[in-house]
Amino acid sequence: MRFLFDSDTWQEIYGSIRKNKVRTGITIIGVLWGIFLLVVLLGAARGLENNFKNAFGNFATNSVFIWTQSTDTPFKGFQKGRQFSLKTKDIDVLKSEYENEIKLLAPRNQTNNLIVRAFKSGNFQVSGDFPVLDQIQKKSIIFGRFLNTNDILSTAKVTVISEEMYKQLFDKGEKPIGEYIKINSINYKVVGVYGPSNGIDLDGETAYIPFSTFKKVYNTANNIAWMVVTANEGIDIEQMESDIILTLKSLHKVHPEDERAFGSFNLGTRIAKMTGFLTGMQFLTWFVGIATLIAGVFAIGNILLITVKERTKEIGIRRALGATPKSIRQQIILESVFLTTVAGMLGIIFGASVLMIIDSLFGQGDEATLINPTVNIPIILAAFTTLIILGTCIGLIPAHMATIVKPIEALREE
Repeated sequence: MRFLFDSDTWQEIYGSIRKNKVRTGITIIGVLWGIFLLVVLLGAARGLENNFKNAFGNFATNSVFIWTQSTDTPFKGFQKGRQFSLKTKDIDVLKSEYENEIKLLAPRNQTNNLIVRAFKSGNFQVSGDFPVLDQIQKKSIIFGRFLNTNDILSTAKVTVISEEMYKQLFDKGEKPIGEYIKINSINYKVVGVYGPSNGIDLDGETAYIPFSTFKKVYNTANNIAWMVVTANEGIDIEQMESDIILTLKSLHKVHPEDERAFGSFNLGTRIAKMTGFLTGMQFLTWFVGIATLIAGVFAIGNILLITVKERTKEIGIRRALGATPKSIRQQIILESVFLTTVAGMLGIIFGASVLMIIDSLFGQGDEATLINPTVNIPIILAAFTTLIILGTCIGLIPAHMATIVKPIEALREE
């Protein structure tokens, strides 16, 4: 390790770089560009991934939405075009038959109504729900609470409203909890206010009331408008969707091959496709970055080979004066490592600077496209270490070429 602190060694490296400023600069830029690309592309990929996660927020992403439409095929005496609805008994059957597959199941009913408080009013969506909905799409409660089991069992006339509804129906600074609003001319006590959803929001501005209350007030009997089904971890969401719809077809006397009778949206499948895209993008980023790094390191090897060729006579003189092959080899390798280290550090600095600019331009506000585009420090250290190792390995080639030159032949070199 003594040669690392030898001033003569560093003076010779400095002299070599100084003689070939343009060539050395171009070589450093080649390596710098490689690690710069790797940092920026990995950061951009992370920003997209963060944006993707933010878009779905706290929503249970392995979910399927199912509703009825109209039949497309006659079956068991029923004509084509039959209209029908999901039933509450369907929920019990599905929970029983798919006990191991289903994690959460939320039947839902919805309508639009005029909501009034004193002299203020507005048209909003009203949704009859079970407390389990809060587990599928976690609500950001600002005041009070969400619906609970007691509300369902007692058919309570309570409601949870959105922050926007609160602003429209209440005076600024007024406490909403315990106050009453009229939905369909019926008084409901406000037990909670929720804020904007962090990500996907299927309901918008909605007043949530107990499912049992909705059933009684709107006389929906045992009908269900639609349902949300969330799968357990490790369950094939597409297969579960197919099996559930097949079971529902049997329950409602629908032809097994009728493709129009039930509508569905598989959020899990869509997310899996997006995740696959992000994985592919990350692979491409690593491939491009590493390939560019390797190309830059080879460029350093090439310039050192040229340098060794140009310094053949100098090397011969040093050998004649007693320099050992080891000392010459160490100097060439050290020069290679020095160039890759400088290029790598500059590439990381420039890459981090560009990511900061990207974050300030595209990572702020509600319309952000690249949220927090960063690269983990262990990944940076691994890439930098790999660069140094490659620089060392590539330096062995010109170092070996320098040591196999015989002093007498080198002194004759013109």
